[in-house]
Amino acid sequence: MTRILTIAATALIASPAFAAGDKPFFSLSNTDFVVTIGFLVFIGVLLYYKVPPLLTGMLDKRAEGIQAELDEAKSLREEAQALLASYERKQREVQEQADRIIAHAKEEAELAGEQAKADLEKSIARRMAAAEDQIASAQAGAVKEVRDRAIAVAIKAARDVVAKQMSAADAAKTIDDAIAEVGQKLH
Repeated sequence: MTRILTIAATALIASPAFAAGDKPFFSLSNTDFVVTIGFLVFIGVLLYYKVPPLLTGMLDKRAEGIQAELDEAKSLREEAQALLASYERKQREVQEQADRIIAHAKEEAELAGEQAKADLEKSIARRMAAAEDQIASAQAGAVKEVRDRAIAVAIKAARDVVAKQMSAADAAKTIDDAIAEVGQKLH
């Protein structure tokens, strides 16, 4: 309050009315004097209704509100930093897990490749064995066919030789002997 009175006194002393010497200062016709009195009355009304403490109270409340907002912002910032750290930690864990999954998938792919290679080798071995069996079977079939053909040729040649050398009586005797032999074998 003394500060306000000091400011008012300084404003009064430093007014241009003291500089002007033609009119008396303490006259109602002097506008500077009237303005000074109005100003002092205004200051008095403000002091009477305790406006400066109200203003300082409002400013203090505003300062407290700002401080509360700053504190809240600080706590929110700390929470955000903690949350960021948590997310970064989770991201690292997820990255490590992804790396493990990739390594495991590579190992499984290598094992699957080796298994496929082994299965392919077995399949090739089976096909080779089947091909060798087919070759052996074809070879046996060819040998049998050649043998059968040779037997057929030998029988034909023997028939031709026997037919040329055998007479009708010899043929009849051979037939009778064959019939008798068949009869003995059947009974």
